[in-house]
Amino acid sequence: MAVDSALSSPLGPPACEKDAKALQFIEEMTRNANAVQERVLAEILARNAQTEYLKRFKLGGAADRETYKSKLPVITYEDLQPEIQRIANGDRSPILSAHPISEFLTSSGTSAGERKLMPTIKEELDRRQLLYSLLMPVMNLYVPGLDQGKGLYFLFVKSETRTPGGLVARPVLTSYYKSEQFKTRPYDPYNVYTSPNEAILCSDSFQSMYTQMLCGLFDRNQVLRLGAVFASGLIRAIRFLQLNWAQLAHDIRTGSLNPKITGPELRECMARVVKSDSELADFVTAECSKDDWEGIITRIWPNTKYLDVIVTGAMAQYIPTLDYYSGGLPLACTMYASSECYFGLNLNPMCKPAEVCYTIMPNMAYFEFLPHDPDTVSSRAVDPPNLVDLVDVEVGKEYELVITTYAGLYRYRVGDILRVTGFHNSAPQFHFVRRKNVLLSIDSDKTDEAELQRAVENASKLISGFGASVVEYTSYADTKITIPGHYVVYWELLVKDPVNAPDDDVLSRCCLEMEESLNSVYRQGRVADNSIGPLEIRVVRSGTFEELMDYAISRGASINQYKVPRCVNFTPIMELLDSRVVSTHFSPALPQWTPERRR
Repeated sequence: MAVDSALSSPLGPPACEKDAKALQFIEEMTRNANAVQERVLAEILARNAQTEYLKRFKLGGAADRETYKSKLPVITYEDLQPEIQRIANGDRSPILSAHPISEFLTSSGTSAGERKLMPTIKEELDRRQLLYSLLMPVMNLYVPGLDQGKGLYFLFVKSETRTPGGLVARPVLTSYYKSEQFKTRPYDPYNVYTSPNEAILCSDSFQSMYTQMLCGLFDRNQVLRLGAVFASGLIRAIRFLQLNWAQLAHDIRTGSLNPKITGPELRECMARVVKSDSELADFVTAECSKDDWEGIITRIWPNTKYLDVIVTGAMAQYIPTLDYYSGGLPLACTMYASSECYFGLNLNPMCKPAEVCYTIMPNMAYFEFLPHDPDTVSSRAVDPPNLVDLVDVEVGKEYELVITTYAGLYRYRVGDILRVTGFHNSAPQFHFVRRKNVLLSIDSDKTDEAELQRAVENASKLISGFGASVVEYTSYADTKITIPGHYVVYWELLVKDPVNAPDDDVLSRCCLEMEESLNSVYRQGRVADNSIGPLEIRVVRSGTFEELMDYAISRGASINQYKVPRCVNFTPIMELLDSRVVSTHFSPALPQWTPERRR
């Protein structure tokens, strides 16, 4: 119920006094975006003035924007890698930050096949927690009564490792879920999860998913929203239910717990949840044994009001599947964040996925924007590039995001391409267009063209002994036919001796060799997270790629400038390719992966 408060917000009537303060904070930050940005940069430069990195550029104690922009270069991860490696190896001097680096956050983006290491400091946890605290006050403006039930969120920790210098390296969400800010969060009736901390913090993905699903089934009538970080994660949870409903129903019927759940703390926790309920077991069995799983989410959890998942960027490919399983429930994208920095939130979270835009919160970091021309191919900006401040971006234009953070990233190119859709007060709102240079993505993996090319080259060595070679190739991320999704690579082969052509065993090994050549995020998704299925090679008949070129030219492409697309998603092209397939082959085993980074 909305409160009549002196703190009432232009965004709408707050649900409670706490919400009113959060909404007022959003208004204050966005009304004064330019002043806040000026203050943030001055704070970052003042506190880090004596760091090795800033002293290198002779700022002379200056903390103003003009001096900063004139003296510091715009950089990428590769530019910063020597400093990051020194910190990882144990150098504790103030290289990037005056505050001690507390850990590394491993990005889903990769460099030389390994996750990027993003240095962070302890106080960043408070900054992230602040942004999280703004999400429900905004959601409560659009969906009333969320304090009357629970959220079924499938949240997971992932593998972590230590650098040679002893610092922990792990994904940003693993860091957050293991933090005291999350584990000892105060009770909030608007933000109650069905999953206990013990289930979320279990590092075994099967045990974690199983117990979270079991808790969600016991609380089925109290669940008001379902969520995961990415759309792919929620679809994976539904697939898990398809595969394991019989055992789950058995546990519910008998009041016992699957013996595969072995963690002592987790078993002790679940003993307080699991109880015999024959009626619920019968219901789960009746619903899940049906062949038709359309609308299964609202059949199992009938009071669900929306799904809370990221469906922007590469995740948009999962929208039809989510609509199928949920019967068309609203899809809420609530926030925009990365390993490098948390950026902002969606002030209209119940909008259609195609209309999602995020308001950048100017207190999170100092933001600059590199104008991006979609028609220009350029890997690096001119030096010094003409960057635009947060409040000076123009509606309708695209930019690459550049950040300066409290943790010690200075004019760092994140790699996200954003389009300005409007403003909330003086803070711009952005539509996420895409991640720069990403070709294929199923979950948190990001494979670019150079990496795919290298994988094809390595795999093609296995067929060279048969007098065969790869003439052309293209690919796509198949997320509609299989769960989890998988990479599909079309190969056209030149075979000199058809009698001695490579057989299924050889081509299957080519699939595995390609997987071995892909980055550690992809291989972790295959091995540890079960979020990516086996890679598939579809061999097409000779002349297929000439037909592909003819089709493109018939649609207006220039014959002089035509290049084979390395990734396809246009239905007529995929139908053409699939109609020419002569054989299909899948990776026969899992690629090699360990949490340790390659030295």
